Amino acid sequence: MKIFPTYRFYVIGVSLVVLLFVGHFSPFLFSLAKGLTLTFLLLTLVDTTLLFWSSGRIVLERALPERFSNGDDNAVSFSILSEYKFPIQIQLSDEIPPDFKRRDLALRLSFSSGKHRSSSYVLRPTERGEYLFGKTNTLVISKLQLVTRRQIFGKDQMVKVYPSFLNLEKYELAAISQNLRMSGQKRMRRIGQSTEFDHIKDYVFGDDPRHINWRASARKTDLMVNHYVDEKSQPIYSVIDKGRSMKMPFWGMTLLDYSINASLVLSSVAIKKGDRAGLITFQHKPETFVPAQKRNLQINYLLETLYNQDTAFNEPDFATLYWYIQQKVKQRSLLLMYTNFESSYALERQLPYLKLINKHHLLLLIFFRNTELDHVIKEPSNSTIDVYNKTIAKQITDEKQNIQSVLMTNGILSLYTSPSNLNTDVINKYIEIKAKRLL
Repeated sequence: MKIFPTYRFYVIGVSLVVLLFVGHFSPFLFSLAKGLTLTFLLLTLVDTTLLFWSSGRIVLERALPERFSNGDDNAVSFSILSEYKFPIQIQLSDEIPPDFKRRDLALRLSFSSGKHRSSSYVLRPTERGEYLFGKTNTLVISKLQLVTRRQIFGKDQMVKVYPSFLNLEKYELAAISQNLRMSGQKRMRRIGQSTEFDHIKDYVFGDDPRHINWRASARKTDLMVNHYVDEKSQPIYSVIDKGRSMKMPFWGMTLLDYSINASLVLSSVAIKKGDRAGLITFQHKPETFVPAQKRNLQINYLLETLYNQDTAFNEPDFATLYWYIQQKVKQRSLLLMYTNFESSYALERQLPYLKLINKHHLLLLIFFRNTELDHVIKEPSNSTIDVYNKTIAKQITDEKQNIQSVLMTNGILSLYTSPSNLNTDVINKYIEIKAKRLL
């Protein structure tokens, strides 16, 4: 039996001690203090009896998801039943992993006799991995609020945090309905010869003679040709740089985690739109390769693969990446490369290899805007240090924009976006490329 006095118990107890002390100088106050003390002890005994020796109890079940979605709000819910014959209050605290750094998750609930209630709280993880949840502690309080009864429920549970999967359906519906599609697009000639058979039709002037179907022509005694359409299923690869620059944090999450979340969302949208999704990760050498497919289990396979990705703080080797792509990816594909260049010099070192990759495939290079610098630039300058910081921030921002200009000059598609807008901007760019038929 674990009895815990309440705050009210200590306040009343200290007040009675003071009153007894003062009562030594006044017989009337001393008699009053003794009477109040006896009443207080009697009420404490009654409160203890109600909580511990009555037939009442509470029944609690905690519902933890099998996995958490990284960077999203994940709900932990409780089902609580009070079997006490009188109204009570419950103070509930869960033993959450210290990684969340939350100390304000004490829930206070009121119950009538024999009532059932549900409650929940929300956690937002910012790192992938395993998180250990402890037991659930409850303090039962009666109307007297002098003592509490502690009960412990559940057992230790391990929850894995996966790349963001909660928003997949939202982005899929938006992309399929073209809600994310940007205006001002125009259709362009598609490069390459990736076609698939559609149907046989009568030959008309202008049809390609190479597509004449001689067997069908012999049966009908008229020339018939095979009609082809552009292949609908195209390979889409997310190429993720896991070098040291991708460890930069924004709002608690690293650029690597933002990229992993965006690649999962993009892969899901691509498969829903009939394309094949694959994955390549690299640092100083290529590390992960998932061939582009559109099977039903591809998203689950990508999710499990992305779960264990991390950086070893190495410099990315784009030369080795180019040769690796040449060996592994035989068909012309759309490569969405998530990386980060902080200076034009860093880009110039890798530009020859990016141009080689773009020669054989359609490369979309995605790099990140430092939103913290935007805040520095917008803030008023009140001192010389502020002016200096604003000038440096403006130079770094201009350098990023110059990188985008260099990529455009060399015929490489680019997307310069903030981490918070990455998912939407990547899907927009993918839809734009599909609409323009650039692949």
